[in-house]
This record gives sequence, structure tokens and C-alpha cells, in this order.
Amino acid sequence: MKKTILVLLSVLGFAMGAHASSGGMAWDKAPNKINDMAALQNGAKLFVNYCLSCHSAAFMRYNRLKDIGLTEQQIKDNLLFTTEKVGETMQAAIDPKQAKEWFGGNPPDLTVIARSRAGANGTGADYLYTYMRTFYPDETKATGWNNLVFPNVGMPHVLWELQGLRKPVIEGSLDHGGHVTGWEQITPGTMTPQQYDEAVADLVNYLQWMAEPAQTKRVNLGYFVMAFLALMIFVTWRLNQSYWKDVK
Repeated sequence: MKKTILVLLSVLGFAMGAHASSGGMAWDKAPNKINDMAALQNGAKLFVNYCLSCHSAAFMRYNRLKDIGLTEQQIKDNLLFTTEKVGETMQAAIDPKQAKEWFGGNPPDLTVIARSRAGANGTGADYLYTYMRTFYPDETKATGWNNLVFPNVGMPHVLWELQGLRKPVIEGSLDHGGHVTGWEQITPGTMTPQQYDEAVADLVNYLQWMAEPAQTKRVNLGYFVMAFLALMIFVTWRLNQSYWKDVK
């Protein structure tokens, strides 16, 4: 029952706000672990366990996770919660018809969320990394939570058991030029602050990878093309010199 309530609150959070402003507090730089297979695998596990209850990744198939080093059997044993077929897309556990009836719309798909959240403060990965680390308890909100990056967000802090409860130490007022000077830990989580930051980094990097699984190959191909063009320019220049050397 508690899990069902948490799922519904998470849906409500994303339904109540389509986007966050690129203004406000500065975003932290997300660690780049896009080539770290272990980090991507851990991020996939976190995504399936904490995000897929409410949000689909309709453009990603489970069997594509083999690209980050998982075997088909590992995917079947550890990550298939909403389907029994590895070839299926990642669909949310919640019934879309019920979500639309309860909240007036379905929760957004997260396949390309890391690309769609880029703004003046940084990349989409930076936004997500900061967002998932700046929740704090707020009794004035229906969910009991608020967020520094997305003020008045309706989404609860689904990872709070990992991070524990903490509140920001704010100098002045955020609405009038104030800023956060630190955090006060109220109750500990199952992870240390460093472990939690690393876990969020893994989740964000997985979301970044999922938005474009071929990005590493694309970048590597780009380096090859640039090197090939540089070589051809040199060869062409030398041929041109050889061709015109006897012409006065």
C-alpha cells in the first residue's frame, strides 16, 4: 500500500509541472561516467527500481541493456518487473488509463529526459544530478517535499531512504538573492552522502546513455572522420605540390 501511494505521488509530481526554469540556483556539474559499464549497470538498476514504477522509457528495449555489458539472463533475473520479454520496451508499472483518470494526463516518458532538460545553467545531466540531490522536507506541501532546483515541485523524494532527511542552510531568501551555504542532516540514510552522490551520478549517466545509446560510437566515429580528413588534406596538398612543381 505504501509503495502504491509513493508511485501515485511521483506521478502527481511530474504531472503538476511540465518543466523547470533554467534560472534559480546554479546546477552542479554531473560526473561523466558514460563509458563506465559498472556505473551504467548500477544506474539501470536504480532506474528500474525507482523510476519505472511511474515513468516509461518507451523508446528503449530491455535487450538494449546488453550494450552496457549485461547478459540477457541478468536482464531477465534482475530488471524485468513490468514484462516477461527481454525484447519489450520499458513500460511503466502504473496503468496509463488510471493515471490519466486520476491526474488528467500520463506521466512523461523518460527516454530522452537527459537531453530535454538542458538550459542556461548547464546540460540536462547537470540539471538531473542537481535536482535529485536538492530535495528537502516541506510540511506545507501535499507530498511533504520541496526542491531547490524545481521549487514547489509536486514529486516526492523517491530516494529519500537512501539519502536520509536533510534541510538546506540558506543565507537570506532564495527569492531575493539568497543562496544555499550547506546542508544539515536531520536523519541518516542507508547511504553516506558520498555514496548517495555516486548513486545519483550513476542514475543520471544511465539516463544520459539511454537518451542516445549510440553516442559513444558516434563520438568515436567523429574522431576517425576528422583524422581521415586531416590525412586527406595533407595528401592532397602534397599531390598538388608535386603536380605543379615544374610549372612556372
